Amino acid sequence: MNELEEGTTLGLDWDKLAKIGAAGQRVVPVVLQEADSGEVLFVGYANEAALQATLERRSAVLWSTSRDELWHKGATSGDTLALVDVRVNCEQNSLLYLVRRQAGGACHTRGADGATRPGCYYRRVEGPASLDFL
Repeated sequence: MNELEEGTTLGLDWDKLAKIGAAGQRVVPVVLQEADSGEVLFVGYANEAALQATLERRSAVLWSTSRDELWHKGATSGDTLALVDVRVNCEQNSLLYLVRRQAGGACHTRGADGATRPGCYYRRVEGPASLDFL
């Protein structure tokens, strides 16, 4: 079992933004939200190329900070996210992609039933070191 994705121990990556900065990746955070329900699906990152590809394809494209490459969400899984709207915050340092799921889910992990999870926020923080599945 992958403790990070399937465990109940809280292990936040407090160094994520420092790693992105140290790698010289020029990105902004992107909140991906289901346009109809308002459910936040996950948070990713976009560089200029990812934003341009998103606008052209009308489908969520992000920058993978771990793989250092463009990532068209769902290209391999089939779980694409159709773009409804792109919004920018007041300081122009983050984006909001309003999307609609085109297939089963949005997360790369799978639930106990083997299906792709609908979003990445499937656990709640129960205390300073523990998580609980929703």
